[in-house]
Amino acid sequence: MSLLQATDRLPGDSPVAAIGMFDGVHLGHVTLVDFLKQQATATSRQSLVVTFKQHPQTVLAPQHTCPLIVSSQERLQLLEQLSPDWVVALDFTQALASLTAAQFMELLRERYGVARLVVGYNHHFGSDGPKALADYQAIGQQVGLSVVQAPEYLGPYAPVSSTIIRRLIAAGKVDDALHCMGRPFALEGRVVHGFGNGASLGFPTANVDEIAPDLVMPHQGAYAVMAKVGSHTLQGMANIGHRPTLNNGNNVSVEVNLFDFDSDIYGQPIRLEFIHFLRLEHKMCSLEELKHQLANDRERARAALQAYIHSTISPNTSTNNGNHQSM
Repeated sequence: MSLLQATDRLPGDSPVAAIGMFDGVHLGHVTLVDFLKQQATATSRQSLVVTFKQHPQTVLAPQHTCPLIVSSQERLQLLEQLSPDWVVALDFTQALASLTAAQFMELLRERYGVARLVVGYNHHFGSDGPKALADYQAIGQQVGLSVVQAPEYLGPYAPVSSTIIRRLIAAGKVDDALHCMGRPFALEGRVVHGFGNGASLGFPTANVDEIAPDLVMPHQGAYAVMAKVGSHTLQGMANIGHRPTLNNGNNVSVEVNLFDFDSDIYGQPIRLEFIHFLRLEHKMCSLEELKHQLANDRERARAALQAYIHSTISPNTSTNNGNHQSM
């Protein structure tokens, strides 16, 4: 895959393109890109994925925040793993948002030479808001490109959409989000010094800060996680919340207890992959009760992580069952 700048001209002849935010690059998106590549191969053309640097909602309805599932950088990396020929990320500005479907198709035709446009199942674009595939096909015919629709994703966790996945994560249902995405939801940050309370309880924790503020945050509670620090891939349990038993006040913290690991990692980047929800956060009656609860959490986390490691789920698994995509 090669990444185009927004103003670049695409070398070669008349690609087949697909457009969308692709937030989370979930299994519906995977199927859409697979279908795009099939269309390109069948017509001896290149495949082009057109995405956006900003979520359209930030322009169309800025009063309603729309947290992201993955960062812009990771989204491009995940799209790269799907192996289209080209990817371009456009600035979603007010000017772009004001384009009608015909004007946007003309932009794709004139700037990148697009000959065929693949639209995701139940996906719409254009300020004039065409609703049916036939509308887009009629507009495409006027502009000079053909429009085809990818089939609906019909895998075991259908329907799959970015909106659904955000809601699952925000509700703590990271297990279901994992199945919809084909990989775990993850947060990245940096290990910082905390209060040291975990170590005094026999469960030393790494506090994670510098997490991107525009990402969706899982519901407060305890989770089984896979952690990546430098060259290490580790198992652990993370807590998101106020730590009410330790009187942490109103501050929401993210901390992780890494199993069988005692190296100094302060200041290092860390990635937490959320595998399984363990429990809601609640205040314990005593520190002894908290220690007992943490011991139970650890055993449950180990079991969940072993099950995950031995499962058949792998990143970017494609089921070739169609697509259900939302922005």
